[in-house]
Amino acid sequence: MTKLSVNINKIATLRNSRGGDLPNVVKAALDAERFGAQGITVHPRPDERHIRYADVRNIKRAIATELNIEGNPIGPFVDLVLEVRPTQVTLVPDAHDAITSNAGWDTVKHKSFLREVIGRFRSAGIRTSVFLDPRPELVAAAAETGADRIELYTEAYAKGYAADREAAIAPYVETAREAVRCGLGVNGGHDLSLENLRFFAERIPNLLEVSIGHALICDAIYLGFENTIQLYLKQLKADAR
Repeated sequence: MTKLSVNINKIATLRNSRGGDLPNVVKAALDAERFGAQGITVHPRPDERHIRYADVRNIKRAIATELNIEGNPIGPFVDLVLEVRPTQVTLVPDAHDAITSNAGWDTVKHKSFLREVIGRFRSAGIRTSVFLDPRPELVAAAAETGADRIELYTEAYAKGYAADREAAIAPYVETAREAVRCGLGVNGGHDLSLENLRFFAERIPNLLEVSIGHALICDAIYLGFENTIQLYLKQLKADAR
């Protein structure tokens, strides 16, 4: 079964909009864990407009499931990851002012940089994943950086799903197959939802984990947090396919 990692950035966004500590992000992480999530994802940005560096430290101390920290490997981020030592770090080349992640790595152009950073994380025993557009030609270079996994950037799939899901998923299947050939695990994330998740999980080979935040938190407003996590887990169960 593909693991579900719940991204709680939007919980922090809501908290920060009012000040104070409601909703509490550590409680949200613990609740997601209690409701069945197999991982917690956070994406701290330099301006700390949602998840703060202090949140990451507090969440790591509190949870028992896997922690996945996403972000651009600038100096403070690298220091935070090496301090906290999550189960996984996902490297994302987002600009400091990006509203959300909007592109994967050019692993050919940035291979030397990624190799150096990933080497530091792997020496600390941290699993590494590289955020990647669905372009098979970039996978071999990703493997050469020393990464353990790639995370497929799934926005294009989500946007194309309603019009032609077969066409939308085709480049992802091809990229995932190349990852398997290169010995890399496959994760997925960005705009996956209750509508499109099951088809994605059915078709992507060696899909180890999906990281879902925005759609899941939006669904939770209407369906409840526990029920929503259970509905997402159901989409990933082999016996539900």
